[in-house]
Amino acid sequence: MSPMRSSGSWKTRLVIAAIIAFFAIASYYMSTDKNPVTGEAQRVAMTTDQEIALGLQAAPEMIAQHGGELPDRNAQALVDQIGGQLLQALNRDLAQQGRENPFPFEFHLLADPKTVNAFALPGGQVFVTAALFRDLETEGQLAGVLGHEMGHVLSRHGAQQMAKQNLTQGLVGAAGVAGGDANSARMAQLVGQFVNMKYGREDELESDQWGVRLMGMAGYDPNAMIGVMEVLERAGGEGPPEFLSTHPKPANRVIYIKQVIKEEYPNGVPAGLKP
Repeated sequence: MSPMRSSGSWKTRLVIAAIIAFFAIASYYMSTDKNPVTGEAQRVAMTTDQEIALGLQAAPEMIAQHGGELPDRNAQALVDQIGGQLLQALNRDLAQQGRENPFPFEFHLLADPKTVNAFALPGGQVFVTAALFRDLETEGQLAGVLGHEMGHVLSRHGAQQMAKQNLTQGLVGAAGVAGGDANSARMAQLVGQFVNMKYGREDELESDQWGVRLMGMAGYDPNAMIGVMEVLERAGGEGPPEFLSTHPKPANRVIYIKQVIKEEYPNGVPAGLKP
């Protein structure tokens, strides 16, 4: 191939890559929506109605992956009761601010006896595994787990992550075209993953803040969140290095939780809250 033809091919790839990158960035910055709960302008990949529909559609698959729902009516009733208290407290608080929660939360206790975990799908489907549930020592700790997961939904972290992934995929595609080989695309993909990991860690801390707030509003002592971190620390053992994890290490989250509690209650946590 002549140098002139090679140069022309490189310029063509560069132009195509620039177009792909431009549309990816433009699409990301145009996908702005106002969070009905926080009032914050966010870049998200879907509407709240679409989030709810997505969560409802994905819930049966998630339940099946964890062995179904735990056939313990009393345990499920407790999860529903505490989740309901958090939801009622949230709705009361939002009503006072002239806002409304659009998410119809549902709380599921999964039968999985080995995976110590809790998670939420966009739109309000919240899950706790039996392995985590059995390790919790107080109702306040369960409230902390549920409040944290509700925070992911209320902050629309799933829709935000999807928007960021769409942007990343577009930029990765542009980089692959510009580089002209698979290695360039793989390297760009790796960089994109590290960028999204950072956002995931920030989401976890923001949800810890939600957990503290919702617990206090519902009458639970937010210090119970520290006990939750101790449970997770014991369950995780050494775990992967924090830099390679989407979740900050429990020990570091304890520091953040204590800071949030101090900010929320500058005069100290009120007496009489349930542990």
